[in-house]
Amino acid sequence: MEQEQSNYIPAELAGTLDGLFRERVQRTPDIAAYTYFNKTEEKWVDLSWQEMANQVARWQTSLENTDLEKKDRIAICLKNSPEWVITDQATLGKGMVVVPLYIDDRPDNVAYVIHDSGAKLLIIQSNKHWQKLIEASAEALKGLEHVIVVEGEPATNSDGPRIWSLQEWMAHEPKPLRERGGDRQDLATIVYTSGTTGKPKGVMLSHHNILSISEGTGKIGQVKNYQTLLSFLPLSHMFERTCGYYTPMMWGMHITYARSVSQLADDLLTIKPHILVAVPRIFERVFERIQSQLAKAPATKRAIFRQAVNTGWRNFNAQQGRGHRGPGHLLWPFFKKKVASPLLEKLGGNLELAISGGAALPPPVARLFLSMGLNLIQGYGMTESSPVVCANSPDANDPNSVGHALDNVQVRIGEGDELQIHSPGIMLGYWNNHKATREVMTEDGWLRTGDKARIDDKDMIYITGRIKDILVMSNGEKIPPVNMEDAIKLDPVFENVVIVGEGRAFLSAIVVLNSENWFNLAKEHGLDPFDQSVLNDNKLLKTLLQHISDALHDFPGYAKVRRITAQLDPWTVENGLLTPTLKTKRQLIVQQFENEIESMYSS
Repeated sequence: MEQEQSNYIPAELAGTLDGLFRERVQRTPDIAAYTYFNKTEEKWVDLSWQEMANQVARWQTSLENTDLEKKDRIAICLKNSPEWVITDQATLGKGMVVVPLYIDDRPDNVAYVIHDSGAKLLIIQSNKHWQKLIEASAEALKGLEHVIVVEGEPATNSDGPRIWSLQEWMAHEPKPLRERGGDRQDLATIVYTSGTTGKPKGVMLSHHNILSISEGTGKIGQVKNYQTLLSFLPLSHMFERTCGYYTPMMWGMHITYARSVSQLADDLLTIKPHILVAVPRIFERVFERIQSQLAKAPATKRAIFRQAVNTGWRNFNAQQGRGHRGPGHLLWPFFKKKVASPLLEKLGGNLELAISGGAALPPPVARLFLSMGLNLIQGYGMTESSPVVCANSPDANDPNSVGHALDNVQVRIGEGDELQIHSPGIMLGYWNNHKATREVMTEDGWLRTGDKARIDDKDMIYITGRIKDILVMSNGEKIPPVNMEDAIKLDPVFENVVIVGEGRAFLSAIVVLNSENWFNLAKEHGLDPFDQSVLNDNKLLKTLLQHISDALHDFPGYAKVRRITAQLDPWTVENGLLTPTLKTKRQLIVQQFENEIESMYSS
């Protein structure tokens, strides 16, 4: 315990984000800080805190050899890697402002953020990514003065910004890493919210904003200095940046960067992390795969699995003081050996904490993992609050709730049951958008979340819906579609879904079918899986509607989907229909499928 406390760096002592890094290097210079997979050598490589500091110093020396100044904006468009941390710390250490970009975002969106933020320098993964940006919007990039291409040799150009290869950029002899003495209230970063409608807004966050929330997050999650965290959510999102970068740095934890989301299952087995930070869709996909496998399993195996879940769920609730284990607890050693341990081994076998955020985790998914003994907690937040507002803790965990507010965060219920926040993590405002800043803040300085919530007598917070996402049908019924969509997505047949029905007499749905299960489904109906016109087959649509009906059996009778449009083309971050945390961009999807929606209501 003494070692853990000595490794912990309070926000007050760190002062700034670059101050946190310098303090960490000073305390544990030779400890492994980051691990990544070197593609050239085909092996995992460790970097100590001192090695990271040496690279940060080299970057800072290169920055000093340009005409860039304090408060200039520096855009980072990199995959998760030590380079992301190095460039972030080098920028912050020079008093400049980081503008993170999603590497898989649409090029026109990236170009918009670069232009709107007034970034003067862009650090980008490869020449391929840079060329896509130029093709998307060369005009929007005219304010750039320098572009650093990290991988490969960049194409030369006679017009526009100076293009550097990483080797050219790092040619200078580094100066020592030194104390900057910055103000904790200084602007540290402008993070553009992906949003579900319209152009993204730049959220301005100070050093103090982020450090105060990083500290609260580590305490409520009860993190330890010996733990390894496997990082795979984009560092350009504040959820990963706070929980998977700055918080671990405060406690001296070890970060390993996954090779990719597609290789996550293999990396879990190799790295065997203690902590995983993820969005609900990751857990949902594991759940769906388990359900698909169970559907093909013998009845005996399915029965054992159900009993294991029921027994484990009673155990979990008993541990949380919400009931008794029951006589079935005597069989838990058998269920643990046959069901729980094999499942947790697929997650590496060492997970001590799994954090789900960015959206609500469907109750059946939470129940499955919690019953297997996984310490899975949910939280809630938004970019404008740096981002964490509240979270469950290991010893106060209600999967239907988003937990208690962090120690330094206040919450209240405002007009229309809206959750409102007051905390040191609240943003400085939106970049160059005073009107939007005024609209999101109350007159007495509280942040309006736009989410409906309730708070029980134990101060546990429950999100009950999104104010703007409520569908008001023609009969006056008010439907929160997100919970229905989450239930439908748990069926392995569906990859994604959006429910529509605003001002209509009944609900309809646009669904994306799961590509892995589509061929079997088409075969069952005697359809050609390569012919997209068969998606209009009446028998197929009736089958899909029955799947949806089964998924919604616990919802009120008026929450019934009567028409459906099926798609095979996935919704992705790249095609602009998903946010980087894999939430659907509802309004854009409704706009794109406007004709199909009208057809469902006119037929």
